[in-house]
Amino acid sequence: MSLFDLPLDELRGYRSRSTEPEDFDQFWAETLAETRGHELAARFEPVPTALTALDVFDVTFAGFGGHPVKGWLILPAGTSEPLPVVVEYLGYGGGRGLPHTHLLWGAAGFAHFVMDTRGQGSGWGGGATPDPVGNASAYPGFLTRGIEDPYAFYYRRLFADAVRAVEAARAHPLVDASRTAALGISQGGGITLAVGGLVPDLTAIAPDVPFLCDFPRATTLTDRNPYREVGNYLKTYRDRTRNVRRTLSYFDGVHFASRGRAPALFSVALEDQTCPPSTVFGAFNAYAGKDKSIEVYDFNDHEGGGPFQQAAQLAWLPGKLTA
Repeated sequence: MSLFDLPLDELRGYRSRSTEPEDFDQFWAETLAETRGHELAARFEPVPTALTALDVFDVTFAGFGGHPVKGWLILPAGTSEPLPVVVEYLGYGGGRGLPHTHLLWGAAGFAHFVMDTRGQGSGWGGGATPDPVGNASAYPGFLTRGIEDPYAFYYRRLFADAVRAVEAARAHPLVDASRTAALGISQGGGITLAVGGLVPDLTAIAPDVPFLCDFPRATTLTDRNPYREVGNYLKTYRDRTRNVRRTLSYFDGVHFASRGRAPALFSVALEDQTCPPSTVFGAFNAYAGKDKSIEVYDFNDHEGGGPFQQAAQLAWLPGKLTA
């Protein structure tokens, strides 16, 4: 594979042309007020495992619509004082899986909250959270579910769940709510950007090769799913492009980035044809926080930095959460 997007020097100055809706803030304020109209009702049930160095809790909390959302809370074994917490969001098609697949942040001495993704999990990992909301016609996948109306769009529910996940994590007595980080890879990175724009008091965020950014460019630049799902939908519904573009504008990571203030560590891969590098730089360059940096992986596709990016996060995040 070769480079297919802009050269790196142009990427560093690239600005997205995504147009922000005039009622963007009102839309999200209404969405979160509606979601918070349901009691959070966070429950943490101990789970017996063979992980002697970690304590695991099966979490249930009320997300969008009051719908039950699952998660894991993983703590260093025997924790007795509140710890900073890392809230993690998952990639496209994946679910929370089994606890032993989430060892990194607990092993590093942090509380680790993994949010399950409603309706997903059959692609990998295994999920435990259904999405009870029905929609009109959609192309297979998640990106076009309800895509002609921002109020019906799938990611409205998911982003609201993600904000509630932060609130659920902070509700546990062994979590220090004043030290909260959010991170994720791909779809999880896009969700992280949304949460960074919607939760003003996060301590840090780390969006890794983020999806859901710069929709106008992404949906016309790459032939890969998930972005290609939008083009395939519009191949059939040829008169609905305007409605689709309007909906996506409420969920573009570029607009959430312009509201983010927490220290941020991004990553991008220059051969990434799933989340093209210009779309990642579109969000990074729009990010409003002054303390921001980006790791660039020159010869990688959507795997990004993989363990190298985890090492970068392990070197960077403790200084933000323990300061």
